[in-house]
Amino acid sequence: MERLVALGRALSDPIRVRMLGMMADGRGCCDFSGSGVPASDGDEGICVCEFEEAFGMGQSKVSYHMRKLKDAGLVREDRRGRWSFYSLDREAAGHLLAEAASHLDGHQSKVG
Repeated sequence: MERLVALGRALSDPIRVRMLGMMADGRGCCDFSGSGVPASDGDEGICVCEFEEAFGMGQSKVSYHMRKLKDAGLVREDRRGRWSFYSLDREAAGHLLAEAASHLDGHQSKVG
């Protein structure tokens, strides 16, 4: 039940939903060559700096939103030195959504 509550909290903010969409689409448009970000074209995950630019917010606010998404089990964090990269955990997200659907179906059959 706690996992479903965390999922609800994570999806209750439109910014976090947009962040999930950004991760579902894949890598953003960060120019790695001049930024010093330790990533290359084949790497998975989106750097915090990409979220900062896309949403016009500082690192601490991005980290706050990512924490909510991680707590819900929707995203993975990959640390490379002082940089954090986030990606959608598609398998875990699928399981969570199936669990939510099952929970709701169970309640519907008790009511009906």
